Amino acid sequence: MKKYSEKIMHVVFLIAACASILAVILICAFLFVNGIPTIGKIGLGNFVLGKIWMPKSGIFGIFPMIIGSIYVTAGAILVGVPVGILAAIYMAKFCNEKVYKIVKPAVDLLAGIPSVVYGFIGLQVVVPFVRFIFGGTGFGILSGTFVLFVMILPTVTFMTTDALRAVPRHYREASLAMGATRWQTIWRVTLNAANPGIFTAVIFGMARAFGEALAVQMVVGNSVVIPTSLTTPAATLTSVLTMGIGNTVMGTVSNNVLWSLALVLLLMSLGFNMLVKFITRERKRNYER
Repeated sequence: MKKYSEKIMHVVFLIAACASILAVILICAFLFVNGIPTIGKIGLGNFVLGKIWMPKSGIFGIFPMIIGSIYVTAGAILVGVPVGILAAIYMAKFCNEKVYKIVKPAVDLLAGIPSVVYGFIGLQVVVPFVRFIFGGTGFGILSGTFVLFVMILPTVTFMTTDALRAVPRHYREASLAMGATRWQTIWRVTLNAANPGIFTAVIFGMARAFGEALAVQMVVGNSVVIPTSLTTPAATLTSVLTMGIGNTVMGTVSNNVLWSLALVLLLMSLGFNMLVKFITRERKRNYER
């Protein structure tokens, strides 16, 4: 009986794995089938490097969206990564068990808050704050940066904490035995040994920020122009995609272009995942040496 139950579970697990693989293949195939022909009609150069987005006039240039996505993502990473790493150092090396039981659920709560809540808070709090301090409308790259900073913080913090805790204990003991202080050991030894894991956390944070749609759409301004400052309204690939998907008719050029935007986002996500795999592989090679 036990033998048959193991075979049944083996088949169940195999079906689940195949279903996951099939779902990924179908999603990729659907995006490529709907996105590539449209890019071919518009022209890759005109599509990627075009600076004007006027769907009603048949002009589809996504360069301002790419720049807006990069600016918002870079801003969130510049603010979120240092804070996340410092929080991870505290959680992994300094806080006691009682404090850890309080801090960890608090960070967990940040990861569990829906995107629309972040967007609503950003719209009601961050946008007026930016308008009051920096002027302008309050909508723009800076507001998107503040919102995404909080959203990627749990990812960076937890993955960095795991990387720091995975460093072999004898590294720290050897450093302390040679006369290094506790902070010197963390700064010079532990962080260096955990570098691949920290880089992975940063990349996952970038992917999280780059792919966020709803929260960014609510605070960035959704103006498809190349941003001239951090406080001018801008647009990202995800914000334009979410705004346009309900305002187009299936099969039209305007609708097919949105599939092309989704294809660009998919390729960017694949690029982030490949980078993570590369870093993980290099880390494994270093350990084998």
